[in-house]
Amino acid sequence: FCVHDSRASSAESMVSFNGLLRQADDHKVKCVFLVDACRLSRARVQVVPHADPAAVEAVLAGRTEERALVVTDAIFSVDGDLAPLPALHEAVRRHGAVLLVDEAHALGVVGPAGAGACAAVGLAGQADVVTTLTLSKSLGSQGGAVLGPAALRGHLVDTARAFIFDTGLAPAAVGAALAALTLVDDARVTSLRRKAVALAEGLGCLPTAGAVLPLVLGGAAAAVAAQRACEQQGVRVGCFRPPSVPAGRSCLRLTARADLTDLDVARAVQVVRSVLRSGPA
Repeated sequence: FCVHDSRASSAESMVSFNGLLRQADDHKVKCVFLVDACRLSRARVQVVPHADPAAVEAVLAGRTEERALVVTDAIFSVDGDLAPLPALHEAVRRHGAVLLVDEAHALGVVGPAGAGACAAVGLAGQADVVTTLTLSKSLGSQGGAVLGPAALRGHLVDTARAFIFDTGLAPAAVGAALAALTLVDDARVTSLRRKAVALAEGLGCLPTAGAVLPLVLGGAAAAVAAQRACEQQGVRVGCFRPPSVPAGRSCLRLTARADLTDLDVARAVQVVRSVLRSGPA
């Protein structure tokens, strides 16, 4: 992701060296910034099964450290599934921990007026919930942000090395993100959802919770060749291969946009189906 390291900074600075940082995902396609944040924290890290609040609760209950941070994506970046945020928050609250949710693929996609997954389930603004997000996806700008209580924000400004020793965001990027926020509304979110469902149905797949749709091809070479063949026909799709995903799970990733026309969606479906049916040239 081409984003500011604020997501890494937040986890790095919120957990002391003798704390425990739980990464609520062993799915092997988790956000690389969450992985880097765990490493930067120098806390003891324990990875738990994907989307399994009971496993998170068991680990929290058995910890010896005073402080703990549970880290998860809101919408997972490759498969597009939604984290069980209410259940994770219940586990965190019962055991005196903090929940950090990365909304990179949820902002502008789910929730009231696209406010994200935490807002969708009533967790936005909770004292034990921290939200990180990128300005470079739905907002079309550059950079990142950490949303949390004033004391937390002040703590990060004073202690987060990846923030302190990085170049500040350009005013133009900040202005673009703020302007984009005024354009995100329920109508655009509804349009985005409709286009995402149309893409999935056209390709014979189940829709995901987000704007992304993975098409697993297996080998990296096949995925790269398919991406190139689609681009040659005017359809740009993402391509994930190791180390972004495990060996054997290389895939194309389509991303819906609210401003796609029905003809755009139909054309994308036609091209992708043709490439997958005949194989890349």
